[in-house]
Parts: sequence; C-alpha cells; structure tokens
Amino acid sequence: MRFLLLNPLLAASWSLVFVLLQPSAFRSLVSSEHPSPLPDSTCLLVILGTAQDGGAPHPGCGRSCCAAKFAGMEGSHAVVSLGLVDRDTHKKFLVEATPDLPRQLRQLRNCLSTDSGDAPDGILLTHAHIGHYTGLVYLGKEAMDAHEIRVFAMPRMRNFLENNGPWDQLVTRNNIVLEPIENERTFVLSPNLRASPFLVPHRDEYSETVGFMIYGPHKTALFIPDIDKWERWSRRLETLLDSVDYAFVDGTFFDGEELPSRDMSQIPHPSVTETMDRLDALPEATRRKVYFIHLNHTNPLLDPTSPSSLLTLRKGYRVARPGDVFSL
Repeated sequence: MRFLLLNPLLAASWSLVFVLLQPSAFRSLVSSEHPSPLPDSTCLLVILGTAQDGGAPHPGCGRSCCAAKFAGMEGSHAVVSLGLVDRDTHKKFLVEATPDLPRQLRQLRNCLSTDSGDAPDGILLTHAHIGHYTGLVYLGKEAMDAHEIRVFAMPRMRNFLENNGPWDQLVTRNNIVLEPIENERTFVLSPNLRASPFLVPHRDEYSETVGFMIYGPHKTALFIPDIDKWERWSRRLETLLDSVDYAFVDGTFFDGEELPSRDMSQIPHPSVTETMDRLDALPEATRRKVYFIHLNHTNPLLDPTSPSSLLTLRKGYRVARPGDVFSL
C-alpha cells in the first residue's frame, strides 16, 4: 500500500518514522484542525485513544511521567477507544464510551466525507470500569441530549445501566437504546460491519467483561483492552491470532517493575513483556498483528521514542497510536 505524505516537513518527524515501521496502519490526523486523507477502503477502524482508564496525565500521579503533561509541556493521552466507520452507508460506531468521548466523537466524525454530526450510530461496551462506559453521561440532557443512540451491552452491563443512576435516566429519556448482545453471538452494526463479544476473566464487580471480534468486508480485528492473565482464559491467544488481521490487546503495564509501591498481584494484567515472551516463538507475520493498547500512564510505550517502544518494534510487535487507521 502507498503512503501519501502531504507535508515534506512531516517526513522527518518521529511520528511518521513510526508509521512507516507499521505498514498495515495508516497515520491519519483525524483532529478537527488537520484532517488528512484516509485509506481508500469501505470500512475503517480508527484508534481514538490508547491510555488506561485514568488517562495521562493521571490523577494523583507525582512522577515524571505525568509532570510535563500536567504542566502543559506535553500532550495528554486519551483513554482507549476505537472508531468503526462504514463509508458506504455513512455509519460510524464507537467501541467504549470514555471520559474523552466529546473529543473522540469529533475525531470519528472527521473520518466521513459527509457531515453526519457528532452522534454515533452505536456504541459497543466491554465492561463497567470508569474508562469504558462513563462517557455515556455526555449523551444526557446536560450535554448532547442525544436521541436513541444504540448501546450494545451484555446482560449484566445492561442491567447495571437500567437500574442505577444516572445511567437509568439515559434509558428513560430515550437518550440511549440498550441493544442486548450475547457471548460469542455475532451481531450486525451495518451492512458491512459485524461484531461478536466474548467473555474474558477480569474484575467483574458491576458487569461481565468482554472483548470483541470486529468483522469488516475483508479483514477482522480482535480487541481485548482488559484481561487478568492470558493463562486464566479458557481460550488461547495464539489460536485467535491465526484468525485475525489485527489484534489490539491489553498492554496496561510494560513490566512488573512499573509500580513499585503497588502489589502487582492485585492488578493482574498481563504485562507487555509477558505477552511478548508468550508469543515470541510465533512467526514474524503473526507477531506483527499484535498492537498493544490500554497503556497505563506509567507505561514507557506511551512514548514512541522510548527504549521500550523500540524494543517492542524490534521484536516484531506494534504499539497502537492515536490516529492510526486500519482498513477493514
């Protein structure tokens, strides 16, 4: 596939160097200020955020990883979210409703050539932790006062939204319409886009936790932003990688040394180093499908120039970056 570089000054920037190291992704500045051409594909998957639930800078963080961001000297990182676009039908969908939802809706809107407004045609939810559903508040009376936005949710997630405030008000006022989905049952988003949820082990205080298989006309993506440990799951990641083109997986922590003041056994995400150790024996073509996402504010992968980012690339893996666009 061919890359179109509109501004020669950008060619020297690290961000473009990073993109060229990731040939299956197209860097797209989907901000309202600098929209750029998108791949000539019917359906797109857009990275709208890559950070863990608390974002970066992270509340309560006094470490150097957040100091420059709090001071305004470095940009912030939006919470993990995907955008799905069907350009044939001018439909657009969010995967996750994050605290950064207003900005992410505008970025998603800019992926369509027609002005379809900020309201998405649907939102897919993985679970009831703050970075993944609390952005729904912006659909209510105090903000967008949206009308019948379809929200695809599993049974416990749906029950939580229907029976707890302020979420129940979104339902009773018809700001949202809860669409039931079931484990490993494929549902239709648009004529060209389908998705299928699957249960994963995680802290399920208020809802079950799922990942999604996302199906376009030509390619398939796997999305697992949160999972406790790969070995606690009844399915094998290695097997799933054989059936997908892209795999966006939990990369919350780079390694076990990231939070020296915390008991990491109480935060049982698979570290990036654990996942790479697990997959290193796979063919390079398979490893190149893997994109780490849902990065904690302490994770050095947030910086594309860090030694950890460069090591990850050298080993054949990728790191999802905001603005990356993938053909489906």
